[in-house]
Amino acid sequence: MAQRREVMDDGTELRFDHGAPYFTVSNDEVVRVVGGWEARGLVAEWKAMFACFDRETGKFRDFDKEGTMKKYVGVPGMNSICKSLCQEDGVVSKFGVTIGKMDWLQDRSSWSLASLDGKDLGSFDFVVATDKNIASQKVSGLTGKPPPLDLSVFPHLSAMIQDIPVRPCFALMLAFSEPLAMVPVQGFSFYNSDSLSWAFCDSSKPGRHVPPNSQSWVLRSTTEYASKVIDSMGPRKPSADALAKVAEELFREFQATGLNIPQPIFMKAHRWGGAFPAISIGGDDKCVWEKNMKLAICGDFCASPSVEGAVLSGMSGASKILGCLNLPSGL
Repeated sequence: MAQRREVMDDGTELRFDHGAPYFTVSNDEVVRVVGGWEARGLVAEWKAMFACFDRETGKFRDFDKEGTMKKYVGVPGMNSICKSLCQEDGVVSKFGVTIGKMDWLQDRSSWSLASLDGKDLGSFDFVVATDKNIASQKVSGLTGKPPPLDLSVFPHLSAMIQDIPVRPCFALMLAFSEPLAMVPVQGFSFYNSDSLSWAFCDSSKPGRHVPPNSQSWVLRSTTEYASKVIDSMGPRKPSADALAKVAEELFREFQATGLNIPQPIFMKAHRWGGAFPAISIGGDDKCVWEKNMKLAICGDFCASPSVEGAVLSGMSGASKILGCLNLPSGL
């Protein structure tokens, strides 16, 4: 759950939920957890009207088709939940550190972790890994170094976690000096569009602080469009020029709706190369648990491609660890 902070030339600060726009919950355990977040003011219900926009007819339809479940958002941003978890008692958070190597020390029954630049980060009794690329050779294409987890130590995991297929997308962040008068909803999917899949009015969410009279939107590309662009630009971090070209293409498609979309006062694209896992690898456990080596691999790619899936997977991994310590989960 990510939020992007941008500062315009005049010093105006803009914030965008450029990752998950909202989340829903149906599992009773997760409902209880989210209820606790809501009581603490970390999340709130986003009472938005949704619809579908048919690109061919130029009309909205299926109003509130997805309105049967409550939509939750973090307050004041989607990342508020993760920030709060990092500040829990007993939690020591380290930011700006990438794990480059994970070594299992059999004689000590513990893990030794090192950063990407080789710095020793210490020994740990248990490890919870949430990066779907922890053992993928895709890491080498990005960093020039082997993936953190050496699968020769875990040969039985090779087929499971070596290369988890994903569905990429681009997010386009837009700010306007006035509301989009011809858009009657706060979120809508696109039908018959080759490049856009969703649009969300970010500034309509509860707890958002936006400049007076302005409106911010986040658009999401289709998987097909993103795959084609990423195939042409390669796996490494895209250049500013490449992202600017993507932003222009997606914005032109937004304008082509005929919804009288004005020129934005801010526009920027972001690439999510591994946005959505295409499969779930956790099975009934909703996580990958190596008891003998005290390793839990958790994430939405273990349960379902959603915030709720990630929460369920994390809760399952935590329960496995607490069971090893003979402690009740209490989650």
